[in-house]
Amino acid sequence: MPDGSIVQPEKALPAPVTLFESQKNIHPKAVKGYYRRLKTLTFTVLLALFFIAPWIRWERGGDAPAQAVLFDLTTPRFFIFWIEIWPQEIYYLTGVLIFAALGLFLATSLAGRVWCGFGCPHTVWTDLFVWIERIFEGDRAERIRNDKAPWSPRKVMRKAGKHAGWIALSLVTGFGFVAYFTDAPALALDLVTFQASYESYSFFALFAGMTYLMAGWTREQMCKYMCPWPRIQGAMLDEHSLVVTYRADRGDNRGPKRKSQSWDERRAKGFGDCIDCKACVQVCPIGIDVRSGEEAADCINCGLCVDACDSIMIAQGLPTKLIAFDSLAAQETRAQGKPYVWTLIRPRTILYGLMMLVIGGAMAWSFALRPRLDITVLRDRAPLFVTLSDGSLRNAYTFKVANKTRQARAYTLTVAGVAGAEVKVIGEDESTANQTHAALIAASPDSVATYRVYVTAPRSSLKEASVPLTFQLVDSANADQDSHDSVFMGPAPGR
Repeated sequence: MPDGSIVQPEKALPAPVTLFESQKNIHPKAVKGYYRRLKTLTFTVLLALFFIAPWIRWERGGDAPAQAVLFDLTTPRFFIFWIEIWPQEIYYLTGVLIFAALGLFLATSLAGRVWCGFGCPHTVWTDLFVWIERIFEGDRAERIRNDKAPWSPRKVMRKAGKHAGWIALSLVTGFGFVAYFTDAPALALDLVTFQASYESYSFFALFAGMTYLMAGWTREQMCKYMCPWPRIQGAMLDEHSLVVTYRADRGDNRGPKRKSQSWDERRAKGFGDCIDCKACVQVCPIGIDVRSGEEAADCINCGLCVDACDSIMIAQGLPTKLIAFDSLAAQETRAQGKPYVWTLIRPRTILYGLMMLVIGGAMAWSFALRPRLDITVLRDRAPLFVTLSDGSLRNAYTFKVANKTRQARAYTLTVAGVAGAEVKVIGEDESTANQTHAALIAASPDSVATYRVYVTAPRSSLKEASVPLTFQLVDSANADQDSHDSVFMGPAPGR
């Protein structure tokens, strides 16, 4: 500079730090072992039940659907073998959901997220999609190399085959879901011949598309970020719950082991049994490292890392169960040199078990005593009553009778509570419908019959403006009966 001052060079600005990291693809490695066999058996049973159930036939007689498990939204009825649930019995569905939730709480208190690892539909279908991916693209190392390799005809063919398999499984799954809501054989024929309804095609495409998206693309992201259960299940765990754990007291310090190195030399340097092979990380479908501590919010307790670690321990000639299903209480007790016995019966398991017993027992008792006949009565509000020419009073009612049997029924309708009251059903044969103390009505099989009913009573029988009135319906042939309380209206006293 002319004034002799020294110009300092400008310092380079540090690279900006980002808190966002793109999602990395997780390629779980195939593994063999006890928990892998258990998962395969569980998945096979669950998938067989899902796909076979809509095809099971169950004759109910008449024009009733012959599908064993059918959630018919057009009738609407829920058919589950011999059980038929009507819309007004939706409380049974509420009871089933509560019972299932308590069962999930109980399972979690015993063995952590064992439901997520073995029974969750997302886990089942994701495992199937990974199996298809492994068929076309190979195991973990080969899939990783294939993803990093430039596009080539071979890579395109492998990717295309994988996605074709995914789409085929998604289409079969979409059909499986829709088949629970309409007759399965008829649905299959209508879909193939393009004669299915718009609703059938819409829900078929929806279920197939969501299966392809969730099991093929989101995978572990569903478990980590979308499912609320990982954030809730921590409240059901205690120190005695079985979870996948790593025995740090035995495995640390961990590090690679040279073939020429003996275990005595290794332990003399302060190393443990873990040789840091990362086999447990490579087989994990969530991509976590169980050795970093209890992963309560991410680990799904599938046990695949146990199989992987056991195979390494056997190969090294060491005891297994470095990674195992264990409880924190067991680890602390063993660290103190004391024996530990796993406690199945604990306060929370007793509570969940008793709640399930009460709710299940109440549902079974209610279902065993559920009536085959149900009536509802709605009294007209305008006008409140009609005064006839002879001075008697008449009230009008809308009367509905639900016949929950598969046979046509004839019933006798009577009223009680108002002296001298007579009942008449509009539309009855006049030869039998002249105002009497009883009326005959009929109901078709498995249907709701609606009638217009008039009740007439002398003015002198009303001491108040509103008098309790009871409708009684009896099927003398089958000993079914039901009653409904209502009121009979008239003018205020003195008017």
